[in-house]
Amino acid sequence: MTAEALPAELRRAIMQIARTPRLLVACDYDGTLAPITEKPDEARPLAESVGALRSLAALHETTTAVISGRALRDLATLSRLPAEVHLVGSHGSEFDVGFVHDLDDASRALRDSIEAELTRIVDGAAGAELEVKPAGVAVHVRRASRPDAAHIVDAVHNGPCTWDGVSVTDGKEVVELSVVQTNKGSALGTLRHQVGATAALFIGDDVTDEKAFEQLTGPDLGIKVGAGDTLAHHRVGDTEQVATILAFLLEERRNWLYGEQAAPIERLSMLASARSVALLTPDAKLTWLAHPGPDSAAVFAELLGGEGAGHFTIAPHRNGLPLGQRYLPGTMTVETRWSRLLVTDYMEPESPAHRTDIVRVISGEATAEITFAPRPEFGGVPVRLVAHEEGLQVLGTSEAFVLRSPGVRWEISSDGLHDTATALVQPQPGAPIVLELRCGTTDLGPHELPEIERRAEAGQYWSSWAGTLKLPSVESELVARSALTLRGLIHADTGGVMAAATTSLPEEIGGVRNWDYRYCWIRDGAMTMRELVTLGTLHEAEAFLGWLHGVLSTLAGPERLHPLYTLAGTQLGAEAVIDSLPGYKGSRPVRVGNLANHQVQLDVFGPVVELVMTLAEARGDLRDEDWQMVRAMAEAVSRRWDEPDHGIWEERHVPRHRVYSRVMCWQTLNLAIRLGEVYGREIPAGWPDLRDEIAADVLENGWNSEVKAYTTAYDGTDLDAASLFVGLAGLLDPQDERFQQTVTAIEAELRSGATVYRYHRDDGLPGGEGGFHLCAAWLIEAYLLTGRRTEAEELFDQLVDAAGPTGLLPEQYDPVAERSLGNHPQAYSHIGLIRCARLLSR
Repeated sequence: MTAEALPAELRRAIMQIARTPRLLVACDYDGTLAPITEKPDEARPLAESVGALRSLAALHETTTAVISGRALRDLATLSRLPAEVHLVGSHGSEFDVGFVHDLDDASRALRDSIEAELTRIVDGAAGAELEVKPAGVAVHVRRASRPDAAHIVDAVHNGPCTWDGVSVTDGKEVVELSVVQTNKGSALGTLRHQVGATAALFIGDDVTDEKAFEQLTGPDLGIKVGAGDTLAHHRVGDTEQVATILAFLLEERRNWLYGEQAAPIERLSMLASARSVALLTPDAKLTWLAHPGPDSAAVFAELLGGEGAGHFTIAPHRNGLPLGQRYLPGTMTVETRWSRLLVTDYMEPESPAHRTDIVRVISGEATAEITFAPRPEFGGVPVRLVAHEEGLQVLGTSEAFVLRSPGVRWEISSDGLHDTATALVQPQPGAPIVLELRCGTTDLGPHELPEIERRAEAGQYWSSWAGTLKLPSVESELVARSALTLRGLIHADTGGVMAAATTSLPEEIGGVRNWDYRYCWIRDGAMTMRELVTLGTLHEAEAFLGWLHGVLSTLAGPERLHPLYTLAGTQLGAEAVIDSLPGYKGSRPVRVGNLANHQVQLDVFGPVVELVMTLAEARGDLRDEDWQMVRAMAEAVSRRWDEPDHGIWEERHVPRHRVYSRVMCWQTLNLAIRLGEVYGREIPAGWPDLRDEIAADVLENGWNSEVKAYTTAYDGTDLDAASLFVGLAGLLDPQDERFQQTVTAIEAELRSGATVYRYHRDDGLPGGEGGFHLCAAWLIEAYLLTGRRTEAEELFDQLVDAAGPTGLLPEQYDPVAERSLGNHPQAYSHIGLIRCARLLSR
């Protein structure tokens, strides 16, 4: 039997409960897992049910149990269920085989008295049987004659059932007397508490199972097998359908937990406007969108939670893989092409501040199927869709959402919590289907401009900017795409820039290293803007420095800076977990916010002063406000440079005296002095001496003669790719043997084929991670500085090969599994690619 044979409402209920964070699946045995037999000792469970229970138990945050009226020992012997499945016997009286030893003397004496009395009652009645259990005795009358059965049940009810201390459970052709006050409902409650279940599924057929159904509330699900009155939500006919239910639940939960259909990270394409971003899969599924800002709660989070977390899909009605996906040259407009179908996607680049508008155009000859499943607040609020003549309105959330879709006839269905709209459309030659997702308004009216003009304007917004760039001769198209990607991460209203477009894409599949990068790190932002300045565009850097001046105006001084802020320049809220999302390919937790907000990172001043220097060189002058900021940062360095810190990688260990952080403190002073010299500004008397003191400190204490390299910090022998900045920043002459030995040591320990790891030390977090594209870029630069151009070109070619088909790079690469990892697209990675291309073009 297939899942399609189950009632549609039951299938929807199973799909819903399969998506709970921590699931408890519990079943009765006889009549549920095993068919009822004439002889109870011949009741064997269906193999399909056993397999499904075992597989469910193996899933993350999933517990399975069988709660039976049988004695635990008999249940274990008869069912032969695997150890992964918890067994509860005697209607919840027995959670382990040794339970009998927990009875006190009085309870044991009462049980013996019950057994003696029941033996007397059934004496001489053919077919009547006693089942003696550790905490009680059951009387079975299924095989007795009807008169004998009625007599025995009546005698038991009027006899030992009335004794003090006796708990009675009536079932089908059985009466159980126990000296422990329990039932299947309390047993289910005990299990739920033990495993912290957020929802429970219980399947049973007997009247004794009603106690369990009675305990089900909220998101729980009860399923009755067979006829009879019941408190269960749904009903099926037999044990074969139970096997089908368990198999369907397994499939749905596995897909939800592990996202087996999740697109490879590097194959995702980013849409962008002046103030927001969205991600598309290679087959034109809108898989990620947050609103009202890119660091807000998600409207579509399929990327981190499967289709139940929200998506907006357009595909041929008859399945087929797309032939390709590309950006229109010089734009952020994406085309996804099938044999007879084309989907064109772009964001309105300059819509009002409170709006996020995405236009999706379907053209070609094939029938297309559209699925619109918005799930605002990460799916945390119920959604209702209302069809109007001009499109769909989304109800149930504080933010306004509409989908303008004139001429499209929608079918709206519900899973009990959320609505989903589907439609089939047939574009005509010269008459494409136009869908406009408008977040932040209830307006379904027509736009003042035809779609084709708006598409041209959207393309011009990006291509006119890209046309001003001074591109290197090496990989110029990929550099242009990297520059467009960086600009797409910038919030035009504030000048802030995201470190990446996403949250919680994993550094290890199935691991916990999942961080929210949708904020503006001062270091990352300064490095991003510096690379854009080197390509000939200055406005973004000036806006970023304006953003930073705004942040500094709220503080007593630069030493009070946090490592990161919101795009608006405000402090972050607390880091939190979205427990309802299983994560990309089962990588949990899904986080919002970032605890690094509270760390000490003394390296941040160096990249900022380097940006000021690069911008001043490009403009031909140094602005007074920028010089004042540089002075304040140099003074902050003079006060704090010798403190330990958490460093560029934001490790959640105790602070250390890190080589990279000290080098950046040196760089802050070194560049501040150069700025003063070049632009005629007064240089405080102590700066040159302090610069030399920091350099001497690094060169002496950062060098480790045992490993023949500059190490991570002064207190260990572990290596860190960031220590390459001893030479990259110019503190040490690149021709110095110590730098060349450092490059060789880092290459030997941290490079693995096409990538370079940050480090291999214990950083206080479980699991591993991939190599960082940024670290590979640093090593490429180090190769060039030490005269190893061939190695630099080879590693750069491998970095280029790691880019996805539309030219985007996430944070990391796993050279063993040969797959990309981390948030996407990542500013760091594109910064590294641009810089290496420029250096290799010289």
